[in-house]
Amino acid sequence: MLALVVAAASPVFVAAADNATQGGVSLRAGMGDHFTRFELAWESPSFWNYQFSGNRGKLELFAELGAAYWKADGARYPSDAWQFSAIPMLRWTVRQRYYLQAGVGPTVFNRTRFAGERIGSAFQFGSHLELGAFISSSSRLGLRVSHVSNAGIERPNPGLEVFQLIYTYQY
Repeated sequence: MLALVVAAASPVFVAAADNATQGGVSLRAGMGDHFTRFELAWESPSFWNYQFSGNRGKLELFAELGAAYWKADGARYPSDAWQFSAIPMLRWTVRQRYYLQAGVGPTVFNRTRFAGERIGSAFQFGSHLELGAFISSSSRLGLRVSHVSNAGIERPNPGLEVFQLIYTYQY
């Protein structure tokens, strides 16, 4: 977190609001309670955007499609799982440099047990909150917290939380 704050304050970070409507590819690595998670995600170009007057930023709606590999720590079984997701996201870009984005959407796992626990159902919902900064006209760096659960549609519903470091290349 400190590295992101220090880097965001440096002059290397550039204004990139015009590029924020581009699509992109993200690499994500994160950790949760007794597991690690790695994801490759595609980000669509913006479906909709709104430019606020003055210096209040820009709001954008886009989609994220992702494939993630989860790996349990130690001897927990099953020790791995795959997750596929399609999440609508809303991004607020401020001062053409920083962003806050959030989204909630469907996700599916290849199994209903992971890391020694039943997760209830293969169908889950993912909710995400990300804070970051543009590090060039084609790159972003962010920190994301995610919660994945089945929203109580099946028991048990333990939920999984993961904290992630994200690099996005915009094209």
